[in-house]
Amino acid sequence: MTSRNGIAVRDGLQAEFGGMLIEPGGVGYDEARRLHNGMIDKRPALIAQCRSTADVIDAVNYGRDAGVEIAVRAGGHGVAGRAATEGGLMIDLSAMKGVHVDPRHRTVRAEPGLTWWDYNRAAAVHGLATTGGVVSSTGIAGLTLGGGIGWLMGKYGLTVDNLVSAEVVTAHGEVLRASDDEHPDLFWALRGGGGNFGIVTSFEYRAHPVRNVLAGPVLHSLADARSVLAFHREFTASTPDELTVGAALLHSPDGSGAKVAALVPCHCGQPSAAEDDVRELRAFGAPLVDAVATMPYPVVNTLLDPAFPKGALNYWKSGFLPDLSDSAIDILVDAFEGVPSPMTGIFLDHIHGAATRVDPDATAFPHRQPVFSVLLLGQCAEPAEAAAMTAWVKDTFERLQPHLSDGRYTNFLSADDAGVVRQGYGDNYQRLLTVKRTYDVDNLFRLNHNIDPAHEAIPA
Repeated sequence: MTSRNGIAVRDGLQAEFGGMLIEPGGVGYDEARRLHNGMIDKRPALIAQCRSTADVIDAVNYGRDAGVEIAVRAGGHGVAGRAATEGGLMIDLSAMKGVHVDPRHRTVRAEPGLTWWDYNRAAAVHGLATTGGVVSSTGIAGLTLGGGIGWLMGKYGLTVDNLVSAEVVTAHGEVLRASDDEHPDLFWALRGGGGNFGIVTSFEYRAHPVRNVLAGPVLHSLADARSVLAFHREFTASTPDELTVGAALLHSPDGSGAKVAALVPCHCGQPSAAEDDVRELRAFGAPLVDAVATMPYPVVNTLLDPAFPKGALNYWKSGFLPDLSDSAIDILVDAFEGVPSPMTGIFLDHIHGAATRVDPDATAFPHRQPVFSVLLLGQCAEPAEAAAMTAWVKDTFERLQPHLSDGRYTNFLSADDAGVVRQGYGDNYQRLLTVKRTYDVDNLFRLNHNIDPAHEAIPA
């Protein structure tokens, strides 16, 4: 390993480091380097499994001084695989799972190794919840830093809209508290700018009184998919903030292999209002299955888990549909009829309500207009299926392109989407570039949807 003053740097890290250092061939190495997306197969030269902020500081200082590529892994769900490095240093935060709920002030302080399952479980003890993802195994860190679309966004905004403060280890190994009052430029950038500016070792969130929700899937035959998606468009045009509705084209979860169109409501308001607000959706058409029921909020966050198994091979494309037009619906349904893998699906998130009543420049996440976020989730179990699955995703995305806006959701970007990073940050890119040059001018943290400080700003 690289040495400093005649002393091996790794040995210096070993002497002070409170976590575990794992090298190739070591116990637990293959499990530690493995990400959610089975397409990613990178081999770090060293994995530093941190247990504290002090460990993170040591790991950052070591990686910077040794001149090695640094990857930061928390939940490991990012489809692009930027949480791993080939031959560099992986700073692994997955063991940092501390969480403290303050029910009096309705805040939650959480470490970056938590998943949304962990977070929701801790908050639910006190009848509280924060907008999280739609898959419980997703890490809180990556979802938050990229924006945070979730079931509660209509009523309580995106995850970034509920971030109160963050503890950050910078490229220089300093610890900063970022909030509206301290380093507000950094706090602004963290809310949608990803891992470009440092490693967040603690998140403080605002939480809300949510115990039970009315939620669950309503499944229709694929033969009715066009009318189901058209209904979804019309119905969501007037839904209250408390009701968020997702839609999907996928294979039936009963194992029959049947292709279905799904509507999935989640109502976080009063039970009497929830029944009334969801009634029209449940009455539409001739559903094959109606599994809508009252359930604890953490449960709704697990409903899609079977569709996102760890280790499956994933290739995604995504974008925003300002209007779920008949033409766009035709493309989606026609494409799904010929989908090559039973694990591949199309998912639509309706961004509305409180999430859209935030100025586009109030946080780094700029996508604040009512839209449908469309995800072409290419997924298969066998490498032999990957080429056909990837081709299907690319072809469908190309056909859908004329209907998409210029914006992209960075949490859904794949490894080959590097050329569209600026679309993820929109008009906030230039300001993000300034913050990047302030806190990481040497681009130490570059394995992300990168804001390269060497790039020119966008002309005014």
